[in-house]
Amino acid sequence: MSELSIEKQARGHKSRRWFAASVFLVAAVYMLTVVPTIEIAWVTTILLLTIYLFAFEVVSVDVAAATVMVLLGLTSLFYPIMGLQGGLVDTAYLFDGFSSNAVISIIAVMIIGAGLDKTGLMSKVAAFILKIGGTTETRIIPIISTTVGFISSFMQNVGAAALFLPVVSRISARSGLPMSRLLMPMGFTAILGGTITMVGSSPLILLNDLILTSNKALPVDQQMQTWELFSVTPVGIALVATGIIYFVIAARFVLPATKSESSTSGQDSMKYFNEVYDVDYAIHEVFIREGSEIIGMKLDDVETLYRIRAIASKHGGTARVGPGAIDRAVEIHEGMVLGIVADPNDLAMFVKKFKLKQRDKMRTFAEPLSAAKAGIAEVVIPPSSKLIGKSARDIWMRKTYGLAMIGLHRHGETLREGDNIRSIPLQAGDTLVVHTAWSALERIEDNRDFVVVTSEYPKSEQLRPEKLLPAVIFFSIALFMVLLTDILLSVALLTGAMGMILSGVLSIDEAYEAVSWKTVFLLASLIPLGFAVETTGTAKWIAGQVLSVVGDMPIWVIQMAIAVLATFFTLVMSNVGATVLLVPLAVNIAIGAGANPAVFALTVAIATSNSFLIPTHQVNALIMGPAGYRVTDFIKAGSIMTILFLIVTISMMSLIF
Repeated sequence: MSELSIEKQARGHKSRRWFAASVFLVAAVYMLTVVPTIEIAWVTTILLLTIYLFAFEVVSVDVAAATVMVLLGLTSLFYPIMGLQGGLVDTAYLFDGFSSNAVISIIAVMIIGAGLDKTGLMSKVAAFILKIGGTTETRIIPIISTTVGFISSFMQNVGAAALFLPVVSRISARSGLPMSRLLMPMGFTAILGGTITMVGSSPLILLNDLILTSNKALPVDQQMQTWELFSVTPVGIALVATGIIYFVIAARFVLPATKSESSTSGQDSMKYFNEVYDVDYAIHEVFIREGSEIIGMKLDDVETLYRIRAIASKHGGTARVGPGAIDRAVEIHEGMVLGIVADPNDLAMFVKKFKLKQRDKMRTFAEPLSAAKAGIAEVVIPPSSKLIGKSARDIWMRKTYGLAMIGLHRHGETLREGDNIRSIPLQAGDTLVVHTAWSALERIEDNRDFVVVTSEYPKSEQLRPEKLLPAVIFFSIALFMVLLTDILLSVALLTGAMGMILSGVLSIDEAYEAVSWKTVFLLASLIPLGFAVETTGTAKWIAGQVLSVVGDMPIWVIQMAIAVLATFFTLVMSNVGATVLLVPLAVNIAIGAGANPAVFALTVAIATSNSFLIPTHQVNALIMGPAGYRVTDFIKAGSIMTILFLIVTISMMSLIF
């Protein structure tokens, strides 16, 4: 895939976005003619705008959510010219989402998860899995999946998947199993594990707040009870078990198989990158001879054009390697020695063109670029990264982070230095093939803008295994308070989070870094929209329209229709957004059909985890690059999982509730 093809895709995406905007605008105008009140008309219009912004990613989802919240607030100023009696949401309640039980609970869960990881618990888990699982795929998949499913039942599933990505890489390296055979089962069960408890996923954490909001508009005799921590556990366990059994039986039919092992340092590393990314790089020293035409040029003048990448330099002083050592503005001087990573053929052409001297063996950089100090690695851009939308040039990646990018893997294809990869804006799920000093890579592991996949490389230990006991104690205290007291969920979880900070498991700065503020703003900003949907009667009116179509059918059919609708919404927008939009609708449909509204609300919160068909879920985007998956791989494996999810969910809920 060339840069030109990427530009064509971007133009095509922009055209589809404008077409969709026109369709949504026509739909909004049409809604004005059929809704019963002007309040419902405006709320429906804002709903359509929200769906459009989320589905086509006009801006990031947190920005979209905050924009919608501001628009709702502005209705308190412009209501006279909008034909309203007042604002759609009272400004006194507009920012209540930021102090809501759900948002504070999610912040605490993220901090607790980071604390457990900082103790080195994940490395112990990997060693345990290898000890009891051996190297057999049919044994390792259930063990990995069960472990990740359990972990994601108490922390955000994308966090659990990110924590386990290096673990799976380590297991792949030691067992010889391709990562493509392990990562999709791990990712799917991380998503499924979020349905085991009411703190396992953002929609379930948010659900009780949405139920309390809906209760404000319901008569006393129709008030719903909130759900307990383990109310959903039987359904979640059944879903995780279904996912594990599915992959144990069908893995050989639905999972792609590569010849890859895992990205490890040393002699086998280049073999791995050659097989997975079709790159064949070697590191050489090049001496700049007197009179060469390259003297006076900058690295930026030659790197992309001649498909070479400088990773070290020396001119007079000591060798410069790592962050801050070299960048595209470095001027080339006579007598300079450059450490260059490139395809052998490209390097030979470069040396010949500028009459340079290529040394037979490493001399100047023999120690700093040895296999014990530096090498090729894989780094993934996670969905929460602040670097999304920026290019390597924008952030001066080589100078700032010490990562010299030599390949960009996206959607199953790999671009290289000659494809101007440093100017391409980064996307969630991109896998960067980089040359880096191991010390720089170790620091990157603590940077939330990257997920380091390469696990087998020499590193100094920066974990705090001596803090394992206090971490487990405070996690247990939080769990005890959630299970056996009536205290607010947010207070119980914050007790565990603050305990980890006060006991030194995490520093306060590390706690701040552990929080995905993008998720926080997304949640908090959407809560007022749910309030507007409920209090203006919009949910009740939409429910009436749905009931006119399916109202005479059995309850389980109506419930299945709600689950399918939630599944569709979560494929094109965030699961939080889908939950906020659909819970009020589901409650009103249930009341109209004579069903239990709390169960229908729970159906929505569970079904928004049914996101396997395409890699739009954050977990799927995270694992796509390291395993070399294509969209068709998700369609192949995810289509069956989607159907199984719906069948198991409705069956279990009908049996239990």
